[in-house]
Amino acid sequence: MIDAYEDPGTPDTRGGWRYLWWLVLRQPGRSLAGALLGSVWMVLLAAQPYLMARAVDEGLVPGRPGVLAAWSAVMFAVGSVNAWLSIMRHRTMTRVRMDAYFRTVKVVMGQVVRLGAALPRRAGAGEVVTIGVGDVQTVSQALTVVGPGVGSAVVYVVVAGLLLTVSAPLAAVVLLGLPVLALVTGPLTVRLQSEESVYRERQGVLTARIGDLAGGLRVLNGLGGKRLFADAFRQDSRRLRAQGYRVGAVAGWVQALGVGLPTLFLAVVTWLAARLAAQGSLTVGELVSVYGYVAVLIGPVAFFVQMTYDLNRGVVAARRVVRLLALEPEPDEGTLPAPEGPAELHDPASGVRVAPGRLTALAAARPADAAAVVDRLGRFGPTDATWGGVRLDAVPLAEARGRILVADNEADLFAGPLREVVATGRGVDEAALGRALYAAAAEDVVRGLPDGPDSPVSGQGRSLSGGQRQRVRLVRALLADPEVLLAVEPTSALDAHTEATVARRLREAREGRTTLVTSTSPLLLDRADTVIFLVDGKVAASGPHRRLLAAEPGYRALVARDTEGAADAEGVAEEEGVAEEAVGTEGGTR
Repeated sequence: MIDAYEDPGTPDTRGGWRYLWWLVLRQPGRSLAGALLGSVWMVLLAAQPYLMARAVDEGLVPGRPGVLAAWSAVMFAVGSVNAWLSIMRHRTMTRVRMDAYFRTVKVVMGQVVRLGAALPRRAGAGEVVTIGVGDVQTVSQALTVVGPGVGSAVVYVVVAGLLLTVSAPLAAVVLLGLPVLALVTGPLTVRLQSEESVYRERQGVLTARIGDLAGGLRVLNGLGGKRLFADAFRQDSRRLRAQGYRVGAVAGWVQALGVGLPTLFLAVVTWLAARLAAQGSLTVGELVSVYGYVAVLIGPVAFFVQMTYDLNRGVVAARRVVRLLALEPEPDEGTLPAPEGPAELHDPASGVRVAPGRLTALAAARPADAAAVVDRLGRFGPTDATWGGVRLDAVPLAEARGRILVADNEADLFAGPLREVVATGRGVDEAALGRALYAAAAEDVVRGLPDGPDSPVSGQGRSLSGGQRQRVRLVRALLADPEVLLAVEPTSALDAHTEATVARRLREAREGRTTLVTSTSPLLLDRADTVIFLVDGKVAASGPHRRLLAAEPGYRALVARDTEGAADAEGVAEEEGVAEEAVGTEGGTR
């Protein structure tokens, strides 16, 4: 089975069927073993009626106990071997399915990482979630055809051959029965594939909407729009439910026919065999063997229908996986060398200039304006920004990502020990971790955990408070130690005392390195070397925080809220002692 760190290979993205075949070819030995074990297992099941016929005709009817006992011993031995084969077949097929499952997960996750910032613009969150939660399981289930599917085909031919030695009409009925079943169930499976595709598409859209609603619930409550969006979601949910009923109706017919038609078909075979026995064309032993063959065939024939059902669902899921894998990241045409050392970042669209080696703060009445500047300076999307006079999009993306880090205040936090969450796959020594925790005023976060930095943290930091999550994100950014750090609202969820401490320590930790923070907090702005004031996405003024307070009414209204607040902001440096005493307090919502 695929190792956690093994290369999953290059998937075949030319279609759903080709992707499923690629999954089979990635494990040829195991797939062949599954087919072989499944075939032998089913053939030995079919051998039991033949052995029983010999026991009846050669031992029971002539009254020869020794021969009867011998044939019975052979049946016991064959049954014992077949029981062991059944166990090995099941284990092998479980490994085949698990390999397909984890291999698909790895290629999907690799593609998500490869797309990076382009992912939200290329695929909806609901589609990615639906693929990761449901489609990978459906794809792996379709690979069951490798073992029992091949075995069913083999035993079907074998039983037809055995029946041919008994009666040509019975063999003909068996051989002609499968095409008849295919003609009856074929149109239903095609319709099922169509309905399943529509259902998966709507499910992805609804999943994305759930995420959007959960993330913006507070805003919707504040704007009074919760009822409107709840009604829209309810209507979409009803449409999805109705589509689910349509899928269920078709699937129900397919599964019902998968059980009913084989039973009816094999009842015809049994009836014909009974008539032939009554006419004397079959011996008692041959009649018993026909009954056994019929019992053995019920499983394979039913599986043919179920296999078609699983394969159609698997192809639908594989097509969604292939569609995601076929997406390409934004082209990286950068060929120019980046500046050799610290250099100025310049965003012509807004006029923002970030001086190298200094702490710059970006204050905007609309947070979206500041975030847009950071996106351009961090090369997350189209940009005309320059870095040391070189267009940022002319520099190879890998080099830009390696030296410029954008730290979003809502960036994802993965589950795992806190040490690994902030290290992001890199080895971090205790000294570096301690310095980052100190700079982010996050020592109390570690002290509050049962096993310190080795304590597990749930996904998205749900086991932490809002202020703790924000400081953990800052710890992760500081541990990365980038040449240029662009931090979006790094202290927005902290109380005033903790925020003042973080502002002072962040400046010390990033001394001599280029840092840009977006914020409207006077506690953080007062620590910046330069504050840039944005109005309608353009630079309106820049300079030290206190000078802007005195000279720019708009800036003063933004960061101090009123004239008394401005005076308080100017005196924040004098309150550091109080802030230091309160550094252990937990960050809360301002």
